[in-house]
Amino acid sequence: MMKKSFAFLLMAFLLAACGDDDSSFAPRDDESSSSIEEESSSSVNAKSSSSAKSSSSVKSSSSVASSSSAKSSSSVTPQSSSSAKSSSSAKSSSSVASSSSAKSSSSVTPQSSSSAKSSSSVKSSSSVTPQSSSSVPSSSGYVPYDHKADLGDAIRIKSSDYKTFVDERNGRSYYYLTIRGKNKAGEVDSVTVMAENLNIGKMIGWALDQANDTLIERYCYDRDTTNCDRYGGLYQWAEMMQLPSRCNTESCADLIQPNHQGICPDGWRLLTQDDFYIVLKSDNAEHGIEDVRARGFGGYNYTGYSLVGAGYVLGRKLKNIGEAAGWFYTEEAEEAPAEGAFASSTAKIGEIFSTYEMAKTNGLSVRCVMVEKQAE
Repeated sequence: MMKKSFAFLLMAFLLAACGDDDSSFAPRDDESSSSIEEESSSSVNAKSSSSAKSSSSVKSSSSVASSSSAKSSSSVTPQSSSSAKSSSSAKSSSSVASSSSAKSSSSVTPQSSSSAKSSSSVKSSSSVTPQSSSSVPSSSGYVPYDHKADLGDAIRIKSSDYKTFVDERNGRSYYYLTIRGKNKAGEVDSVTVMAENLNIGKMIGWALDQANDTLIERYCYDRDTTNCDRYGGLYQWAEMMQLPSRCNTESCADLIQPNHQGICPDGWRLLTQDDFYIVLKSDNAEHGIEDVRARGFGGYNYTGYSLVGAGYVLGRKLKNIGEAAGWFYTEEAEEAPAEGAFASSTAKIGEIFSTYEMAKTNGLSVRCVMVEKQAE
């Protein structure tokens, strides 16, 4: 197993964020959590400690290029003496460079039942409805966050463009929409995606690994479940993928399925780099990554994706809530697949955005994409 430090990624995240103050978010795992009670572990599905092997691994070497430098690369190039390599450099806000070489299996098979799935179906509605009050347990007058405040630009994205569905595992409702744009081949394409970060699981301290393979576990910023309600949970890569926790320190490429569901509800799958490219190249986009970020997160939100500044857990420390966001993709790293996976991050300021390989043990946000129904 390759032992790599991924130390340069700390610099990458810090360059992609502002206003960070470690002293403000020193670990408090020995303290009690907020007055909001944690979600019951019985409300989430157990994940299996074993997974059926896929007929082939599904990895994409494609990455969304960063706007923070002035060159483009089709391969992973060194950023430091660390093993983790950047798969992208800069882009203008109007275009995204791609080095796509996505590998597909010889046949698309359903995701293995060994990765945890909800036994309940997902209910969807045809119109926007208020968020479920069950998303956060009630406590001392706390009112669940109104996620409508983060939704898209009123001119380009109509309220009717948003639908809602309920994740019956915990009663949490989510807004979602269909974003139309172009894929990496330059073809017209679309993706139906959550307009909010996923929030599911039992809260644990961020100094701990999400290593209980019978539960979905999450980090909440500042050990406060109201932050999970507003920004979504933060998850290590293996937890997001609903693979055995050993997959954070060893390659599990053979367990990655097409349309990998991970911790998403039934009928939904995890976001890929190809999905996010379509979001960036939305028909409504004029400002690159700024059209993906919510208005409260320094963006125009012309795409309606409504990305919020959820912060992240990086190197066992909480970073940059309200100022930056990061999210994993389903693809393992090319240079160090045992310890790394592809991820993206953006800051609240300007066009800062990058995609690279980073340690699987960090805690990032999760978005889910609706699985397309196959024609009969």
